[in-house]
Amino acid sequence: MEHPRKAFGWAARDSSGILFPFNFSRRETGENDVTFKVLYCGICHSDLHMVKNEWGNTTYPLVPGHEIVGIVTEVGSKVEKFKVGDKVGVGCMVQSCRKCQSCTDNLENYCPQMVLTYGANNIDGTITYGGYSNFMVADQHFVIRIPDALPLDAAAPLLCAGITVYSPIMYFGLNKPGLHLGVVGLGGLGHMAVKFGKAFGMKVTVISTSPAKKNEAIQHLGSDSFLLSTDQHQMKGAMGTLDGIIDTVSAVHPLVPLLGLLKSHGKIVMVGAPEKPLELPVFPLIMGRKLVAGSCIGGIQETQEMIDFAATHGVKPDIEVIPMDYVNTAMERLLKADVKYRFVIDIGNTLNPTS
Repeated sequence: MEHPRKAFGWAARDSSGILFPFNFSRRETGENDVTFKVLYCGICHSDLHMVKNEWGNTTYPLVPGHEIVGIVTEVGSKVEKFKVGDKVGVGCMVQSCRKCQSCTDNLENYCPQMVLTYGANNIDGTITYGGYSNFMVADQHFVIRIPDALPLDAAAPLLCAGITVYSPIMYFGLNKPGLHLGVVGLGGLGHMAVKFGKAFGMKVTVISTSPAKKNEAIQHLGSDSFLLSTDQHQMKGAMGTLDGIIDTVSAVHPLVPLLGLLKSHGKIVMVGAPEKPLELPVFPLIMGRKLVAGSCIGGIQETQEMIDFAATHGVKPDIEVIPMDYVNTAMERLLKADVKYRFVIDIGNTLNPTS
């Protein structure tokens, strides 16, 4: 099905994951829709998985991107939340059923019919295309207002990386000043967990397999301490000291040593997604009433709260802004974890339809 409006972006055509210039179409602005010119789009690690079909559910051609910000150019007749010229963004989803319990509870991210921003079947039967493109059309309910205090390029990764760590910190009560938060992994998600933890007034410890991350964690990001997870002496010395842990690692890794770091009633929340199951003995959970949980992004209302909190408290991701034609190199670097900490594509200035 072709939509009436011509659009342009970059798409992967097969599992090589290589992105090329791509002409496609988007719908006209409906009565509840907001159309905006895309200025910046972050590169999420899930974009890399999707372009290579590593999760086995990719539909090609695929236009990635779910950390999208820009300026409103048109609004539908029933749109009341936004006007032309507003700074806005769209994150990981563009539609849900709006009727189920999850939707009623402002948890559209857990709706069984939630529609992802790209590579998913939309309610009109078409495939969704993401933010590596010149403009977006989205239902106003799924559009986030970007406060003036947040630079647009830095706001983009908050729409995925930011909400992914903010939501579990809030839901599991780990946002109270004085609590001790552990952050496993220091990448795009981990560095945001450190920043939000410090903004909440918490003590933050970074836990990593890489000793090279210590200075970065403490000197640059302001974490209070650093644990080398492969050093048994360090890990033993920190046993029973953490109120909660946000685990951002997507590789297979042991959970038992992390459980040992928790106080009684402590919680590990998984936001990384290892491809293979992790081993979880029950005994360490029983001895301390500990909890291993999971969390996936956040609802629209909470995403807006997160963006507003970030603007008020100066919480911004560390980004490297790149031109559109650098995207394939950026994907190669992302695969090697060669970025501090999030690539953001300058769509507005570098997406050229003649590329």
